[in-house]
Amino acid sequence: MSNDFGELVLVLGDFHIPHRAASIPEKFQRMLVPNKMQHILCTGNLVTKEQYDELRGLAPNVHVVRGDFDDDTTFPDSKVVQIGQFKIGLIHGHQIIPWGDAHSLAMIQRQLDVDILITGNTHRNEVNEYEGKWFINPGSITGAYSTLTTDVTPSFILLAIQGSKVVTYVYELHGDQVDVSKSEFSKA
Repeated sequence: MSNDFGELVLVLGDFHIPHRAASIPEKFQRMLVPNKMQHILCTGNLVTKEQYDELRGLAPNVHVVRGDFDDDTTFPDSKVVQIGQFKIGLIHGHQIIPWGDAHSLAMIQRQLDVDILITGNTHRNEVNEYEGKWFINPGSITGAYSTLTTDVTPSFILLAIQGSKVVTYVYELHGDQVDVSKSEFSKA
């Protein structure tokens, strides 16, 4: 991809294929082109090895943590990855009590000593700044239902990391329409 974007990082998770969803929506599948992104960060719940193999075909650097429904128990519970100037922490999120709680997320962020913490589990995409750090949840790429709701919007996030700046692009599928929102974060 063009150097104008810096390093591109695909952030996704909570597939739940085949138990809660049949596949990644077609519109998203067409957008996920091999070798356009340098990294994939997955919050887990791929469930099957086939989903992991598909991710490996998209980017050279694939990082996955174990979700509470993953068959593969070799994925770690948490992982810290350095991409450019940013230390990024990755966990599934079922370990956070209550799920998605800002104070509990901040505690994990401090324990991992990261600039950005990426979690899943809630199946709701979120991009928040809290106490000068960034917290990202890509939601569920398939729109799989969660224990919290059956009304889940399929989503994923693309990060463009360039120097001390990260631009997030949140992709949401509403019917036949893919909506994209953008936000920026700069390291202090």
